[in-house]
Amino acid sequence: MLLDFSQYKFDIIVQAGQSNSEGYGFGPAGHPYEPSDRVWYLNSDFTVTMAAEKVTGNEIQSNFALPFAGEYLNAGCLREDRKLLILRCAAGGTGFLDNRWKLTDDLYLRMLEMIRTALGLNPENRLTAFLWHQGETDACCKASYEVHYNHLMTLIRSVREEFDVPDLPFIAGDFVHHWKNDNIDICTPVVDAIRDVCRDCGCGAFAETDGLLSNYQELNRNPLGWVDTIHFSRKAIYELGKRYFELYRQTAGI
Repeated sequence: MLLDFSQYKFDIIVQAGQSNSEGYGFGPAGHPYEPSDRVWYLNSDFTVTMAAEKVTGNEIQSNFALPFAGEYLNAGCLREDRKLLILRCAAGGTGFLDNRWKLTDDLYLRMLEMIRTALGLNPENRLTAFLWHQGETDACCKASYEVHYNHLMTLIRSVREEFDVPDLPFIAGDFVHHWKNDNIDICTPVVDAIRDVCRDCGCGAFAETDGLLSNYQELNRNPLGWVDTIHFSRKAIYELGKRYFELYRQTAGI
């Protein structure tokens, strides 16, 4: 039987950016995410499905919104009469400088439409968090600090203004250190810009990623078929989601 999602009241989490937000974490996890009928995805094709890890071949592939959601429920942030809807807006290998996330670009406009769709399901639905991880593509394009800062600040301000949520918590994070340290000259301006946007935008926080390993470091094999130093492993993804949630809780005053 088809579910009528207009009958549900959702807390809405926007998950946007590129591949580390989309989720490319492989390998073991101590306590894997267990799907629940309280946590749902709005996918990029505008279908609604129960939130779950992805199976890719013989591998389980994860993203940081799932452990974030688990912490959100465990902390009692979700009232009993509500459910959680994660908007899966991220797309791998995308940035500002390749014309995907600026205000007239396709992924930004799709994200706005996904937010409108989610809010339109029920008048009691509400935006509660904006989770962002992006910047590797712009680093590869040798973005300057000023360019990346201005693009990212414009993005979060525009979302808050568009949906009249001036205090919407905005959480972003550092890159995988394995890849960043191998590309430190191009990464430093972008990471510094992200950190400063989180500081300056109000109701923002920056997640440090020290100690979080890449897929290659964690597995010493290549589930994607190439030496993957740029993506957080599944174990790291779980920790990253918890770090994002703790910063969200501090930012939201919970």
